[in-house]
Amino acid sequence: MLDGRQFPGRERDTLEVQHYFQALEQVENWVEQGIPVTEERIQKLHALIYTGKRARPTPYRDGQNAVRDGSGGLVYLPPEAKDVPSLMAELVTWIRRAEDGQPVPVVAGLAHYQFVTIHPYFDGNGRTARALATWILYRGGYDLGRFYALEEFYVQDLAGYYAALVTHSHHNYYEGRTTADITPWLAYFLKGMASVFESVAAEVRGRAVESDPRAEALLRRLDRRGRMVLGLFGRQNEITSNEVARILGLSPRQVRDLLAEWVNAGWLEIGDPARKSRRYRLSVEYRRFIGDLSAE
Repeated sequence: MLDGRQFPGRERDTLEVQHYFQALEQVENWVEQGIPVTEERIQKLHALIYTGKRARPTPYRDGQNAVRDGSGGLVYLPPEAKDVPSLMAELVTWIRRAEDGQPVPVVAGLAHYQFVTIHPYFDGNGRTARALATWILYRGGYDLGRFYALEEFYVQDLAGYYAALVTHSHHNYYEGRTTADITPWLAYFLKGMASVFESVAAEVRGRAVESDPRAEALLRRLDRRGRMVLGLFGRQNEITSNEVARILGLSPRQVRDLLAEWVNAGWLEIGDPARKSRRYRLSVEYRRFIGDLSAE
């Protein structure tokens, strides 16, 4: 019940993906500056995800919305617009208090759930909730997204994600949603987080770039997508466009354009120029700091 969108069977829009990565980069900047979670910054986060860099913070919805399934049936009726400001204020206050003593992953999971429960926007609620959860994880030292994003885990398991968010049989917020047992959702969220960490560990095992300042400088040249793709080289010498498409959730055409951009930037090289089986490898400069790139 995230945005009311139906992802299965369609490719994710290029701008949608770009905006999401821009939002995560903004989250990184906020964490580096020690900026706390506030309503205005959550509104800015939504604006980045939904509109792009130059967008102003998005005000909360001023009317009722509803989440429906593919056939038009009502799945969830969020709280009325007049209640959204107070509910969001309570959520932000709770986050800031919980961060002082509660386990960070639990705070992130509960904040994610409550955000989509409030459903403060007509669209983009799910993506903003996932970005908010990632922000909280970053603030608590769980910086997994520099190589992988929670978003990618849920895109690959949308059925399980939606099912886990359905914690009460009644579709109306005011008819039990606020008192529902959300243990199944929290278990799913933590399981997903553990899965992401395991994926990251498998991809970076054997690499020791963090202790080398030159390696850190090279990593900073890469955006979030580049860092995620860099993780593939932890277990193999070359990658394909299909592998990049799978980890980033992009279409083949979008990936071809992105790979061409990275080749021009100088951190990737074409390993096999054959059109149908083109493979890519790291440039010499980057290979020096990755360690043993042979497949495990």
